[in-house]
Amino acid sequence: MQGWMTLLPAAAAIGFIFWRKEVITALILGLFVSECLLSISTGASIWGGFIGAGFLASIERLIAVLTDAGNARLLLFSILIGAVLAFMQYSGGVAALVKKLVDSSFASTPRRAGLLTYLTGIVIFIESNLSVLTAGILSRGLFDRFKMSRARLAYIVDSTSAPICILILLNGWGAFVLGIIQDFSVSQSAVSILIGTIPLNVYALTTLAVTFYTVWTGRVHGSLAHYEQQYATQLEQASKTESSGDGQAGRVRDMLVPLLVLVSSMLFFMWWTGQGDMMAGSGSKSVLYATILSILVGFFLLVQQPRFELKQVVDMGFKGVSDVLPLVAILFLSIGLGASVRELGTGVFISGLVADYLPLFMVPAMVFLAGAFAAFTTGTSWGTFALLVPIAMPIAIELNLPPSLVLAAVLGGGIFGDHSSPVSDTTAVSSLAAGCDLLDHVKTQLPYALACGALSFVAYLVLGAIFI
Repeated sequence: MQGWMTLLPAAAAIGFIFWRKEVITALILGLFVSECLLSISTGASIWGGFIGAGFLASIERLIAVLTDAGNARLLLFSILIGAVLAFMQYSGGVAALVKKLVDSSFASTPRRAGLLTYLTGIVIFIESNLSVLTAGILSRGLFDRFKMSRARLAYIVDSTSAPICILILLNGWGAFVLGIIQDFSVSQSAVSILIGTIPLNVYALTTLAVTFYTVWTGRVHGSLAHYEQQYATQLEQASKTESSGDGQAGRVRDMLVPLLVLVSSMLFFMWWTGQGDMMAGSGSKSVLYATILSILVGFFLLVQQPRFELKQVVDMGFKGVSDVLPLVAILFLSIGLGASVRELGTGVFISGLVADYLPLFMVPAMVFLAGAFAAFTTGTSWGTFALLVPIAMPIAIELNLPPSLVLAAVLGGGIFGDHSSPVSDTTAVSSLAAGCDLLDHVKTQLPYALACGALSFVAYLVLGAIFI
């Protein structure tokens, strides 16, 4: 299947989301449309493709998601992290840690709470999911304390994780991109080309700057400002009718110890699965193993306290799992849809639009747009890198364009599209970590992502005019 038809699945899913405000049905619709088109492209009739093959192929596509070990680990981790969060919350650990941070003046103001979240996301640049989880889990209670919405928290953790991972390349992101570009024959080494992308990755730098502005000034704009006002009103009304809730007798260690175990063991397992090379470690294995270890530690901390019975602690874990199941379902369907539209050739079609008939100075800007559209429709930045880097690098070599500039445009475009996409797994994980509704996160982050994307597009036009 080629041409504009390849855009139909993503258009159907995204259009349904904005029409009916319901994500799971939209993803199922997008997957069904994609599989119908794939069935028709292999010779099925239109009627047979839609009614028979498309329906059955959609089921098999989702089964294939579960048969992939990396996907299965990601989904299992997303389920189990709910138990970790529940142990921290219902034990009173979150409330105790928030009180400790506020009383110690370390996070005694909304600005300091935001800076703690921002710096946590930046310091943990080894793996994007670890960055999101650590910053989100640590800051949930603080944001509630200062009546800052979970949508603002989701925006901050989402907008620090991927941008910092693609700038500080001592991680799996850097190893992945390096592996793609190292076979291209250019005068510079692959490492020097990759390092050269850092000051030219305009979207990542701009996003980090705008996020810092949000944290430092406390100002929010667009739909996030409207959501923030609604949230403050709801929180105030809830405080009048509800008691202060869990955790007055909680201990700081009930949250802090499982969180430290999650972070430290994640780093250890990255090193262990990489056989001594953290950059070569498996992110999906490491985050799953670390989550399971964190559950065991949290479980032990609770069952050895007289105030908790064994059955009560087990019920806590299952309650946490049930709380995250809707987001896990969204993540599951997003992965299936992404695999389907990649096979359909959506990304290839978008990249092909860029490759022909462009003035040379416009190549970086258009490659940036191609990366954004590909990541937006497929929901994956890494898949976009794998698709577009092998296309963009030969263009840069053949036309004698600066390879670092072209590569930076691809990387920045992938992050931009991923940030903007309601079908991105990173968007779902950020919502999960912050405890925010997925659609609320998408609607409130999108204006910021679009503003940074527009600035980046203009910047690549200017850089193209200067360097080409």
